[in-house]
Amino acid sequence: MKVYDAQSIRNVALVGHSGSGKTQLVSTLLFDAGAVNRLGRVDEGTTVTDYDDEEIARKHTLSAALAYAEWNKHKINFIDTPGMANFLSDARAALRVADAALVVVDAVAGVEVSTEKIWEVATELGVPRLVALNRLDRERASLDRSLESLHAVFGRTVVPVQLPIGEEKNFKGVIDLVTMKAWTFADGKAAEGAIPADLQSAADTARESLIEMVAEADDALMEKFFDAGTLTQEELIEGLKRGVAAARIFPLFCVSAAANIGAQPILDAILTYVPSPIDRPLKARAGTGEDVEIATSESGPAAAFVWKTVADPFAGRITMFRVLSGTIKADSTLHNVTRDTPERLGHIVLLQGKTQTNVPEVRAGDIGAVAKLKETQTSDVIADKGAPVNVPPIKFPEPVISYAIEPKSRGDEEKISTALHRLQEEDPTINYSRDAQTKELLLAGQGQSHIEVTVAKLKRRFGVEVMLKLPRIPYRETIKSAVEAHGRHKKQTGGHGQFGDCKVRFEPLPPGSDFEFANDIFGGSIPRQFVPAIEKGIQDSRMRGFLAGYPMVDFRATVFDGSYHAVDSSEMSFKMAGSLAFKDGMARAHPTLLEPVMNVEVYAPSDYAGDLMGDLNGRRGRIAGMDTRGTSTIIRAKVPMSEMLTYEQHLTSATGGRGSYHMEFSHYEEVPAHLHAKIIAASKAERGAEAAEEV
Repeated sequence: MKVYDAQSIRNVALVGHSGSGKTQLVSTLLFDAGAVNRLGRVDEGTTVTDYDDEEIARKHTLSAALAYAEWNKHKINFIDTPGMANFLSDARAALRVADAALVVVDAVAGVEVSTEKIWEVATELGVPRLVALNRLDRERASLDRSLESLHAVFGRTVVPVQLPIGEEKNFKGVIDLVTMKAWTFADGKAAEGAIPADLQSAADTARESLIEMVAEADDALMEKFFDAGTLTQEELIEGLKRGVAAARIFPLFCVSAAANIGAQPILDAILTYVPSPIDRPLKARAGTGEDVEIATSESGPAAAFVWKTVADPFAGRITMFRVLSGTIKADSTLHNVTRDTPERLGHIVLLQGKTQTNVPEVRAGDIGAVAKLKETQTSDVIADKGAPVNVPPIKFPEPVISYAIEPKSRGDEEKISTALHRLQEEDPTINYSRDAQTKELLLAGQGQSHIEVTVAKLKRRFGVEVMLKLPRIPYRETIKSAVEAHGRHKKQTGGHGQFGDCKVRFEPLPPGSDFEFANDIFGGSIPRQFVPAIEKGIQDSRMRGFLAGYPMVDFRATVFDGSYHAVDSSEMSFKMAGSLAFKDGMARAHPTLLEPVMNVEVYAPSDYAGDLMGDLNGRRGRIAGMDTRGTSTIIRAKVPMSEMLTYEQHLTSATGGRGSYHMEFSHYEEVPAHLHAKIIAASKAERGAEAAEEV
């Protein structure tokens, strides 16, 4: 494989809604460029970039994948990204290292949810965009309807640079509005010709609209347009280039990836309109904390930004990076700037899906990979020692849903943690932790399908099978009244006996106080050395709870009196006495249950705001406020955790997938009295089942 310089490289991320045909389009572009000798198909599981078993089985991209093609003495790096909402973080990461996005839109469905979300990310990052209107050969496919949808959501700066020849199943080619030539396709081969007479008028009108839009995006061209009424061919092409690079114009191309119609003009357009790494410096942060632009220079110190990590059970950790400056060479030692540690590089490879090709070096602007780095993780910078490069890390969304997991076989318990750690390196949007109260291992992610895919990866890659279940709610218990209690433990069995006697005052504390213990004994009614044993007895008992087995919190226990026996008293006796005092006091202190309440933020189109607020009220939520951002609404509410366990599925169905939410712990508050019996009964049933398992 030839090593290319930055001027001859194009880095393009294919983004869009799930099912719009991104993976098929990559496969077709690779085939037409001669990078592969067979046209892979998603339905057959033979595409280059969907190579994971889970992706092939589900027929959906679940993780960003790299591929490359050589076209007209240039190298194009393609990043195929997921379009499912739960996996969009990989698309966000890809846009950090791409010089343009090829936004794939279904010609039947038009703009869909993930298209909107990823367009917003591209706008935030200032990434140039081309639009590929795909599947124009399908029934009910329409350029006009799709354009209406695109203009309604993204504005009129999405402008066709092609018109389709034929509709639906008769789609057979495209009219290039820049060159005013027609291209027809048969068996993947392109033939140039004249514009069909019946489409000439439509082509002339569309070209005029294109010229007007290009002129609008550039002040100098606007003056020329007003003077001459049009633009020259050179001015049109140069204006289009500048407009695309500045993210002011978004040219639309017509294609059917599955039928291999219109793919080759997209390859030409990528070379013509997408800026090279030289023309588009990456934004970064200097050592002083200032935002800077890193010019892509092969002569500078070697530096690379890690944008993705893959956990391969055979090859180990595969680290994907984009070279910011200089040249990354095989068998060299660089410095991990982020972690301040040296890192030894072995073979440098180019990835064609899962196929690796060794190369001696990767130059500035290019994207490569290296296996088995010891310390380097996603968002790290590796560079020559002393290079002052510090790129802001990729922002990954916080997990929004948790499931409890348990191994199907006891032998897998130790493997789970190791395997999940490896998967977390690959996918930073998952999290796993052990709940200190319920003792459950919790797996958190972006949604139910995200969790299910992670569990499937555990099984396929690491041979670890787990069962999923909704997590237990970490309820607490507390008291509402102050009481004085008496605990007396006396046991005479002949010889040395047991005797402990204490009086304890229990009183409620403000929320969040947890537990306090005080010693208020005067006159030596209980020797000083036995007081810690009373506290231990109360501590053990409060962690087991009184009503439903949940920890008792927000109260103070003060031991103020008691008695002892010179021979029979011991620490164990007073520990038992403390436990008995706890039980005596709790029965009369009006114990109650507390539940965790979450801060919830729901993001959805404004049309759904009313229904969503009604639903949150029905979940015992309290609406805290609303903000409107464009066509979207943010609803803030405090909702009990127990009511949010299945919220993701409801939100997805209620908004057609357009809604998302973020949730974090707020505080504990009292459970309504009418729910007590249900929670207590469920807790007893769980504890009974656990006891039976242990037996």
